[in-house]
Amino acid sequence: MRHFLFAGLLLACAPLAAAANCLQGAVFADANGNGLRDAGEQPLAGIAVSDGEYIVRTGADGRYQLPASTGAPVFVIKPAGYRVATRADGLPDIWRAGTQPGTRKGCRKSSAGAQCHPFALVPDGDAPASFQTLLMADSQTSNAQEVGYFERDIIAPLRGNHQARLGLTLGDITNDEPALYPALVAAVTSLGVPWLHVPGNHDMDVDARSDATSLASYHRALGPDTYAWEERSMVFIGLDDIIAQPGQTPAYVGGLREDQFAFLERYLPTVPEDRLLVIGVHIPLFDRRFREADRTRLFALLENRANRLVLSGHTHEQSQTFWDASRGWNGATPLHEYNVGAACGAFWSGVKDAQGIPDTTMADGTPNGYGLLNVQPQGRYSVEYRDARGPAEEQIALHAPKVLRHGAYPAWGVYANVFMGYDGLPVEFRVDDGDWQPMKRVQQPDPRLLVENIADDLATSLRGYDRSPEATPSTHLWRAALPTKLEEGEHTVEVRTTLNGKPYSARTTYRLQDAMP
Repeated sequence: MRHFLFAGLLLACAPLAAAANCLQGAVFADANGNGLRDAGEQPLAGIAVSDGEYIVRTGADGRYQLPASTGAPVFVIKPAGYRVATRADGLPDIWRAGTQPGTRKGCRKSSAGAQCHPFALVPDGDAPASFQTLLMADSQTSNAQEVGYFERDIIAPLRGNHQARLGLTLGDITNDEPALYPALVAAVTSLGVPWLHVPGNHDMDVDARSDATSLASYHRALGPDTYAWEERSMVFIGLDDIIAQPGQTPAYVGGLREDQFAFLERYLPTVPEDRLLVIGVHIPLFDRRFREADRTRLFALLENRANRLVLSGHTHEQSQTFWDASRGWNGATPLHEYNVGAACGAFWSGVKDAQGIPDTTMADGTPNGYGLLNVQPQGRYSVEYRDARGPAEEQIALHAPKVLRHGAYPAWGVYANVFMGYDGLPVEFRVDDGDWQPMKRVQQPDPRLLVENIADDLATSLRGYDRSPEATPSTHLWRAALPTKLEEGEHTVEVRTTLNGKPYSARTTYRLQDAMP
């Protein structure tokens, strides 16, 4: 985040900024992919470079010149058909360090080791038009033990077992512990794909005195808080949407800065209409703390685009919102926002399993895990969710009573938590291979988590380090009353739905028992 400076201060700081901020530099074709400009490697013209506000393109000699800046990291917008060199820590080498706050108000001094070596782009003519992206939100680790949970629960099962070409973490990478960044970076980059980050409210420095300085640790470790990345069928734009308010209540709100709007206004007209435009933020657009004026302004920039998607985190629940005119969106079709379930679930809480990893089911009944974004040409896409260490077909969790009185009034039901469910999704059930019947979507707590809440309440000692979260109404829960006039004995309940054209189902049983008053 950056200060907005008066023109006179900009001029006073310009020579210093130019020396430290890589406002001048070059981009070249790294033919052998070693990240170094070797003899014979050619400059690249027309490549976009930005400081998160201004955008310039390289000339025939591969060189660029940005205007005097306020100290933000400088980044190259990776074009489609290229890969980027890899930094020593495994992250994609798309940025050059900014500067740190100086002693003179409004000016900045050079950060240690800010080197302006050229940006290396590796030609990649085989880059596919269809590809998959791993989506993670809120790994939110507080200590080395929780980094271990993340590594064993989420990362280890994915190694060598995914088809993704890109990875994204949508904020709250740590829980106010920037010293953990290197370990988390090592974990995600071990998956062998370029990994991008978006800052969250827990990635702000707790001792920051202003919004402008609140992401100093993030910038040093993870790069710019505004950037773009281009693929053949998709453009991803990462945006810091946390406005820090140190010393105030609340300590932050959701929204965008003027420099970010300036970047979007300059960049969006250059994005081909047939590419999927993906905006990645931390605070959801539907969050009550997100400034309405900023949301309206962002909507105005996106409304004329046919292919767009918003990804967010923060809630430690999972939902899909389809923005329409009733909620301030005026595009021809609804704007889809996928609020991705947290990798840490409910902050690594709950009873540990045999591997020593907490259950950490989220408050809406969603298991912790990660998302998948599948991108196809012409703006087509789909999103999926994966339960950590769970099979891909595990998309529905059921709860039903174990036993009911034979012939009783059918007041008790089966509940189906469809993790990627949304309002309008058809969900059906049947009993004992009978006729399929519709289930009703209900907004209430998932009984599966209520059982854990009650077990925690009744326990005379802690069942885990932290209790499971208190169950809250879920946006993707369905219910149907169970019949009680069938034969006495055990009956099978099956629930089914279809997500992205794929059928999913789950089964459970209940028993009918005769009883006398």
